[in-house]
Amino acid sequence: MDKIAVLIPCYNEEKTIAKVVRDAAAALPDAVIYVYDNNSTDESAKLAADAGAVVRQEPMQGKGNVIRRMFREIDADCYVMVDADDTYPMEAAPQMVELVTGGKADMVVGDRLSSTYFTQNKRPFHNTGNSLVRAAINRLFDCNIRDIMTGYRAFSYDFVKTFPVLSRGFEIETEMTIHAVYNHLQIANVVIEYRDRPEGSTSKLSTVSDGFKVLATIFNLYRNYKPLHFFGALSFVLIVIAVAFFIPVLAEYLRTGLVARFPTLIVCGFVLMAAIQSFFAGMILSNMARNDRRDFETRRNLLHILSRISREQ
Repeated sequence: MDKIAVLIPCYNEEKTIAKVVRDAAAALPDAVIYVYDNNSTDESAKLAADAGAVVRQEPMQGKGNVIRRMFREIDADCYVMVDADDTYPMEAAPQMVELVTGGKADMVVGDRLSSTYFTQNKRPFHNTGNSLVRAAINRLFDCNIRDIMTGYRAFSYDFVKTFPVLSRGFEIETEMTIHAVYNHLQIANVVIEYRDRPEGSTSKLSTVSDGFKVLATIFNLYRNYKPLHFFGALSFVLIVIAVAFFIPVLAEYLRTGLVARFPTLIVCGFVLMAAIQSFFAGMILSNMARNDRRDFETRRNLLHILSRISREQ
């Protein structure tokens, strides 16, 4: 098992990958640096190997697929994940590692948004999107994560080996954050100095399509992790709709003694039934989610036992 593993997903980053590897080695001399090449068509893999990194391949395209393979294949006391585009300063890595190895965090978030991100980043819609995603997750999950989409993080062994990677692309950071918050893992924020990509280096993130994927991920995870809130809110909306359409029918009946709009009355009944079903569905799914959390804690305890046995051997 490595003491520290630096994980660098890489896709066509020949202009910056060698510098990132060298900076990581300088900041964390005890670390093993892994570069996972994701079907690059340039010299990224060769340059990374020449700079001293352990280079491996992930044939399935997408950052989420790369992270899944990294987390599955590498065992370490502490993991540092950083992008290959040289936008994150490796000087912050020792502080992030110390928080993890000192037992003060299971995930450390490299916070760009509290420092230079909004002045350095040249894509204004990214600024808006990052702020929107941060506000949505902090509101929906009642947390205080300062940068949701950052690709600069440190993780404990517990986090990596209990995190089920479902995303295939750039929505992976959102999934990581919600997983940590929902399962009450320790989270720390470290402010970092973000710098824009060097000239000639292009982002692989699509503002529109990847932005919608991130929002869809938030929606789906909120529904899965907090079903009572989600389906309870849906039930409330349906009740409001049913009552709003029923009131005129009731008023006319009280005034004339006749129900002139039977179709409206029938629809109101069905909508009310849907509201009741939604509420009870939320209760059932909430109980299932609670059981999943119990299973997660059991798996985490088992992981500690297996890790201790492995170290003793």
